[in-house]
Amino acid sequence: MVRNRLYAIVAVLVILLVAGCTQQNEEPSEKGISGQVKVAGSSTVYPITSAIGEEFSREYPNVVVSVQSTGTGGGFRNFFIPGHADINDASRKIKDEELQEARKNGVEPLEFIVGYDALTVIVNPENDWIECASFEVLRKIWGPEATEKVTKWSDVNPNWPDEEMRLYGPTSASGTFDFFTEHVIGESGAHRQDYHGTEEDNTIIAAVERDRYAMGYLGLAYYLENRDRVKAVQIKNPETGACVEPSIETGRSGEYPLSRPLYIYVSKDSLKKPAVREFVRFYLDNLDSGIVEEIGYVPVSKEVKEQNLQKFYQALKELGINE
Repeated sequence: MVRNRLYAIVAVLVILLVAGCTQQNEEPSEKGISGQVKVAGSSTVYPITSAIGEEFSREYPNVVVSVQSTGTGGGFRNFFIPGHADINDASRKIKDEELQEARKNGVEPLEFIVGYDALTVIVNPENDWIECASFEVLRKIWGPEATEKVTKWSDVNPNWPDEEMRLYGPTSASGTFDFFTEHVIGESGAHRQDYHGTEEDNTIIAAVERDRYAMGYLGLAYYLENRDRVKAVQIKNPETGACVEPSIETGRSGEYPLSRPLYIYVSKDSLKKPAVREFVRFYLDNLDSGIVEEIGYVPVSKEVKEQNLQKFYQALKELGINE
């Protein structure tokens, strides 16, 4: 009797111990975090943030991560700077005037590099006359003076079709637009006006796919996802003279001349919210997990990841948050 009772007590204790360990492993306290994380900004960075947001939501189901594709500038102007978003995706660095305006509104942006893009010029698969383009040719097509001078492909090269050229690209609210005009045209905002501007990269893909005489430009990930529908134009490297195809490899090596860093900007004050704080930590921790490369961008190096995390924890320390 006594022995049986002892066995029963031991059995109950073991069950309670196992149950306690299981509960501790499956439901750590931080999983109880709830709240909302609001992200706006770049359509180029949008796929990265959306993918990381989906992974985050699996671990933190009580946190709602909303991501809007508004263009880098539109995100800064309409959401981040007024304090309506915690994070702004950006395909370019924040401008001085945007930074000053943000600080005037009490928003202190923290900059983190989250990957690298190879901006891609696309044409229809049936286009057999432009395989490689120099910056000079791209300026002739896309520069502001082209609005009146260049309406047909033959206006660029007399050997090309005497057919109307139809152009598609991001609007002036986009960081991709800013990067293209600064690095290709050579002047910020200098761009022909008679093109079809949109913040929907898939719209650019669809338009170029159905029109033999169309051309567009967008982020590498959208091209890689749709390479069976459109064709990438190789870009001549100004230093080597080599025609280089956009890819993760050429973007990583730097030989592709339209490679660029991608960013997220986090409102420092938003890190006081547990949901935002945990999302940013998760984001920065997973930049080398394969998500960025799987989407079609070049992942950050181990050194850049560590720099991001150091900046993040330093911001927490300055906010008086010890973690």
